This record gives sequence, C-alpha cells and structure tokens, in this order.
Amino acid sequence: MTLAPPAAGRREEVRVSYEALLTETAAFLARLGVPAGRARLAAEALCYGDLTGMDSHGVFNLGRLYRPLLESGGADPVAEPRIRRDLGACVLLDHRRALGLWAASEAMDLAVGRAARHGIGLVSVLGGTHFGCAGVHARRAAERGMVGVVASNCGGQRIARPPLGAAALLGTNPLSVAAPALPGRPFVLDMSTTVVPTGRVRTAARDGREVPGGWLTDDAGRPVTDAAAFDRGEAWLGWLGGGPETGGFKGFGLGLAVELLAALLPGAASGPAPAALEGDGRPGGSDDDIGFLVLAISPGMLRDGFAEDARRMFGTVLDCPPLPGRGPVRYPGHPEAERAEACRASGVALPASLHAELSGLGLRLPALEESR
Repeated sequence: MTLAPPAAGRREEVRVSYEALLTETAAFLARLGVPAGRARLAAEALCYGDLTGMDSHGVFNLGRLYRPLLESGGADPVAEPRIRRDLGACVLLDHRRALGLWAASEAMDLAVGRAARHGIGLVSVLGGTHFGCAGVHARRAAERGMVGVVASNCGGQRIARPPLGAAALLGTNPLSVAAPALPGRPFVLDMSTTVVPTGRVRTAARDGREVPGGWLTDDAGRPVTDAAAFDRGEAWLGWLGGGPETGGFKGFGLGLAVELLAALLPGAASGPAPAALEGDGRPGGSDDDIGFLVLAISPGMLRDGFAEDARRMFGTVLDCPPLPGRGPVRYPGHPEAERAEACRASGVALPASLHAELSGLGLRLPALEESR
C-alpha cells in the first residue's frame, strides 16, 4: 500500500529512547572507524542537538554530513590532535582533520585544565572539521564552574555576502558562551552570526515549511520564504540585525570578529580570501581546515562569590514579569535544559522521515510505543 505524503508543514514523528539514540549513533560512528570512547563523546555532542530542540544540528546530519565526511577522508577517524605551541595558559592545537564532534569537546577539556592552573585557558585550533552545536562544547566549562567560549569559522567555505556586497565571503561563523547560572540550568548562548544556521533552513525544507521573512533574501534583497530556494542557489542567508538599514552590519561585524579569533589567530583557512572574489560571487569554497577559538575562564581564581552572584543575576532574569499573556521570561540555556530533561525521561521525537533514514543506516531505534 502506498501512503500519501504528509501535508506540507505537518511533521509525522516517532519517539525513541534517548539512550538508544545515543548508543546507536555511537555504534554507527565506531563502524566508520572512530575509536569507541571518542565515538561516544561524538554521539553525545551530536544528540545534544536533538535533546535541546536544535535538531538542525542533531542526528539529521549523521547521514548527510558526518558519514560522507568520514568516508571521504575529509575527517580522519583516528586522527590525534597535536600541540604545535604550548605557552601554558595558551595552546596552539592542530586537530589534523579529527572529527570535530569529539575533538572540540577535548579541546575544551584541555582549556579547562589550563584554566584550573592559570585562571584562563585558551586553545587556538586549526585543521578542524564540523563540530555540531557550539554550545555543547562551551557547556563543558560551565559544568565545571567556569565560563566557556567557543567560536568557529567555516574553514574556506563561503555562504553569506557582506551587507552591500555581491560576493559570498563568510560562513555562518557560530559563537557560544556558557557559564554557571541556576542549578541544572547553565547559561548557554549558542548562535550563528547569520540570522540562522543553514541547518535551520534545510530542516524547514525537509518538512515542507516556509521560513520567516528575514531569514533569506534574493539578489535584490527581497524576502524569500521558500526554504528550498537556499539550496537551489536562489536565496541568501541574512545577517543578525537584518539589512544594512536595520543593523545587519552588526551581525556581519560579529561574523568577521569570529573569523579573526577562530581562523586568523591559529592560521586556519579563511573565507575572505582572494579566491572569494573570483567567479560569479556565488557560495563556494570548502569547509576544510576549520579554525576554532576555545576559551575557559576560572572565575573562582579571580574572586570569591562568583557562583552566588551568577545565581542572583540569572534568578533576577527569571523573575522578570512577562508581558500580559506572554512568557515566562527565560535566559539562553534554561528552556534547552528543561527540554533535555523531558526528552531523557520520555524520549526524543524524530521526524518519521528521519527515523526511516536512520533505520536505513542500520540504527536500531524502536518506537517507544512498540518497545513497551
């Protein structure tokens, strides 16, 4: 029997156990050659997207991004990062095409270790590959009572044009800052410097949904709501702040700041290179040799009372009265932590099409209703 496809915008879902999703994802990565311990760490980073509602950076990417990355040699499953220069509090680290999902977390652990000794730990990374949600790596510092910062460029890949520019120069250039806040609810800001990451557009296209005006524009700067237009080359990602007249230069400037700190500092590949000015200015380049900035700060080595002050500050945010009929007010990381708790308890909802795709990759993910 042939079933009719779901109506556009409607998403059929299958709920699966988080532990099963994590275990099966780790096993899949291990079959691609990633050592077992690191495969588990990588799976935790990837499934974090599904736990926290950022499914554009979750297992949606397992078959479309990470499998071909490992099978093609774009990422080396057994690569060992190598320290090129060690200044104590600062380290220059070559990831040597290690899978970013685990390597970025290990880089943060290195930064945290240095911060425990020096008050601050800065790890500048070249030779990286795609690492999923920046927030999952920054959060590792917050879980140890520290402030964590992660910034990444997109290697030599160019997706977005500068305001008033006719050539793509930068990637989405994500930035994350994490810190202790209320118990079990760390502050985790995780954002692209474009108005959204490309994955948000692609998951909308997968689900047959239009995107809000402001996410995409055509060559003339007019809003585009057809999510599929992005991969057809008919639409461009916008910057935080919108167009030049509403603050888009701020988002672009922030993207350039990430490029400076994440790529120029370690000597990784950069989007704004002379090759970007050749051809027709359309998106191009490749996401090889990605650069990261990984920073950990130990507040307790600077002063007493940071943790108490953080709880008071973020508690005040939660106590802010909402607008009539709106709210509640939350800080970045709080709703994601709530959602993760719920998903651990009752399962992760996957689009039925994605569940079928993962099953085709060999992941055993029985629907919770079937497994009772």
